[in-house]
Amino acid sequence: QVQLVESGGGLVQPGGSLRLSCAASGSIFSINTMDWYRQAPGKQRELVASITSGGSTNYADFVKGRFTISRDNAKNTVYLQMNSLKPEDTAVYYCNVHYYIFRSYDYWGQGTQVTVSS
Repeated sequence: QVQLVESGGGLVQPGGSLRLSCAASGSIFSINTMDWYRQAPGKQRELVASITSGGSTNYADFVKGRFTISRDNAKNTVYLQMNSLKPEDTAVYYCNVHYYIFRSYDYWGQGTQVTVSS
C-alpha cells in the first residue's frame, strides 16, 4: 500500500517562506514523477510544480522564480521551497506521485494547508 504524507504547511505572513515535504512509502517504481498541486477554496486543483526521478523540473508560471521543487530519491521524498509568499498562494497543497508500467499508477497525499496572511 502506497502512502504519501505531507508536512510543513502553516500560517505565514506575506513575503515569508515555507518548506513543504512529502514522504512516500510503500511499493513505488523508482522511475516516476512527483508533483505538487494546490487547491484554493472554490477553485479547481492546479499543478504547481513537478520533478522527474531524473531531476527535470517544471513550474507553473505563477510560482516561477519563487518556488523550488526538489527530491531525494533515496528517501522517496519531494520538497517544495516556497519563498516570497503571497496571499493568493493560500491553498491546500497536495503531493502526487505517478508513473506508467503497463498501466497508470497515480497516488495522492492528504494535503497540507498553507495560509498566507498578515
